[in-house]
Amino acid sequence: MNDLEKRSFYSFLGLYIVSSFLFISIIGYWYYVAQKRALEEETRYRMEHVADKISGEIIYAHMQGRKRAPLDLPKGITLALVDTEGRVVEGKIAGEIPRVAGYFHRKGQEMLVSDAPRRHLGINLVVVQTDTLAKKIVSLRRTVLGVMGIVAFLIVIIAWMLSRLFMRPVHERVAQIERFINDITHELNTPISSLNMATDQALKRGECSAKTLKNISISTRQLFDIYRSLTYLNFSKKERSDEVIALDEVLKKSIGYYTPLAQTKEIDLVTRIEPATCILPESEATLLFGNLISNAIKYSPRRSQIEISLEGGVLVIKDHGIGIDPSKQKEIFGKFNRATTYSGGFGVGLSIVKRICDRYGIKITLDSVPDKGTEFRLYFP
Repeated sequence: MNDLEKRSFYSFLGLYIVSSFLFISIIGYWYYVAQKRALEEETRYRMEHVADKISGEIIYAHMQGRKRAPLDLPKGITLALVDTEGRVVEGKIAGEIPRVAGYFHRKGQEMLVSDAPRRHLGINLVVVQTDTLAKKIVSLRRTVLGVMGIVAFLIVIIAWMLSRLFMRPVHERVAQIERFINDITHELNTPISSLNMATDQALKRGECSAKTLKNISISTRQLFDIYRSLTYLNFSKKERSDEVIALDEVLKKSIGYYTPLAQTKEIDLVTRIEPATCILPESEATLLFGNLISNAIKYSPRRSQIEISLEGGVLVIKDHGIGIDPSKQKEIFGKFNRATTYSGGFGVGLSIVKRICDRYGIKITLDSVPDKGTEFRLYFP
C-alpha cells in the first residue's frame, strides 16, 4: 500500500476500533451497574428476611414464655443481638454498636439493623451482617472487564479484517490509476520522442523532408488521440445529442486520418462502405471509429490486413492480429483494463467505445480468437 492507502486504512481501522470500544464500554458499564444493583437488592432482601425471621422467633418465644430456639443462618451471614441497654448479648458486631435501625455500609461489610423485636426478651435490635456483597461485586467487575477484554480483542481482529476488505477495492482502483498513469506516460513518450527526433533532424539539415513531415504528422495525431480520449474521460456529464450525421463520411475521414499510421506498419486497410446515417455527434462518432481503427492497427502485425465495412447499418472492423484471450473478453470494456501488454496502450479506448455505444443505443459484439484476430461489430439503430 502507498502512503495514501495506509492513511486511509489506519483511519478506518482507528475509527472502527474507537467507536466499537466506546460502544462496548457503554454496554459493559450499563451491564455492571445493573448487575451490581441487582446484587445489592438481593443481599438486602436476604438480610431483611433473616432479620424478620429472627425477630419473629424472639417475639413468639417471649409470648410463649420459653427460650428462643437457635436459628440456622445462610452461609456468609452473621447475626448479633443488642439489648435495651445497647449491649451486644449475642454475636459480634464489626465496628461501633448501632443505636438506630437502618441499612449501613461499613468497610466492606453490609449491615442491616432491625428494631422489629420491640424489646421482647430484652432485645432491642437485630443486627445482620455480611461481607459477601463486596466479594461478589469484585468478582462481577473482573468478569465484566474480562469479557470486555475478550470482546475488544475480537473487535480488533474483525476491524483489521474489515479494514482489509474495505481497502481492497480502493487498492485495486489506486493500482489501476497508477498503472494508467504509467501507461499514459509511456504512450506520451513515444510520439514526443518521435517529434523531438524529427525536429532535430530538420534543424540539422536546415530543411524538412517528406519523411520528417510524415513522422511529425503521425506523432502529432497520436498526441491528439491521447488528448481527445483524456478529454472525453473528464468525468463530466454529457447530454445526448440529436445530431444526425452521415456515418459513411465520418468513417472515411477516420480511415484517412489513420492511413499514415497503418502505412508505417505496411498494413492494408480494405474498405467497403455504404451510405448510412445515425443520431450521433460527429465528435463522438470520430472518437468511436478512431479507437476501434487505431486498436486494430496497434495490435496487428506488420504487412497484415484490416477489413473495414459499413453495410446495412452494421460496422465491421476485422484484424488478423494477436486476438483477445476468452477469459479477458468480458473485461476489456472496463476503464483502465487491458487485455494484453502488447504494443502499449492505457486501457481507456474500448471503455470509451462502450460508453458511446450505450449512450446512443448502438449494439456492440466481439468475436476474437487468440493469435488469429479480432472482429468488432457495431449495429447502429
